[in-house]
Amino acid sequence: MPTTTMLYAWAVPAFIDESPVDHTWVTSYDNRKHAYPDIAAVIAARQDYWYCWGDYHAKGGTPGNASGFLGSQAGDLGMSRCLAQSNADCSSSFAARGTIFSYGVDGVCHQLANQVLYSTSVGGARPLTVAKARGYLISSAIYGTYGLQQAAWRNKIAACAAAAAGRRPKRAKAGAKMSAAPSIPPDEFEEHVAKVLGPDRLSLATQLLNLRAQFHISAAMQAHVLRAPTADELNDRNQRFLDDAAKILPPKDYEKIFGVKPGQKVKLVRSDMMK
Repeated sequence: MPTTTMLYAWAVPAFIDESPVDHTWVTSYDNRKHAYPDIAAVIAARQDYWYCWGDYHAKGGTPGNASGFLGSQAGDLGMSRCLAQSNADCSSSFAARGTIFSYGVDGVCHQLANQVLYSTSVGGARPLTVAKARGYLISSAIYGTYGLQQAAWRNKIAACAAAAAGRRPKRAKAGAKMSAAPSIPPDEFEEHVAKVLGPDRLSLATQLLNLRAQFHISAAMQAHVLRAPTADELNDRNQRFLDDAAKILPPKDYEKIFGVKPGQKVKLVRSDMMK
């Protein structure tokens, strides 16, 4: 039987500059009640902290959200631990990265937090995500809900679901549907675009999603280059996508879809995490 526990999602500002983006992480405890001073205290309390490509934070807090609380939902603790190792810094532990193997290339903290929270799909519920974090509308457009390593992510879910059920996982074949694991929820960004633009502007939505699909193909290829891109290069690449989207969308629609005004510069990738 799975060990079901409440999982909590949190946020703090990701940057010290004006970029409107939050860093997110996940815990097995409510840090509004138990603000452990460091990871050693978390481990001593037999609790779980997922760094999600960030530093340790005893508590959350962002502009407009004093506690930084993004939501909580019951999840399968064992599966979350399998999907991404808890109580381990992503910079030094490969297992803690889920399938966000290369920070800024495969995804950022939002996608890794969502991977940990995927286990909140127990009982058929829609899994919790960090959708309330600042910058998430941009992040989910660029990296998707669970990152760009989609095949690796499907295989990871299958392996962890099989391990939880006590059976040997079957590796996914190209083009095959995963039967050993719960299905991946619909793409949040596509749903958001459909909600903003509505059925009467399907052509505009299609243009935007086609632009995004081409960007994803190009970004996926970047994961295989010999020289890892810098944070500045990744932020510039991401900004070009946003600028191209601004050429397609009316300003009001752009702001509703991405949460920022056209032309506003947004950084998603932190240089201090590029290790």
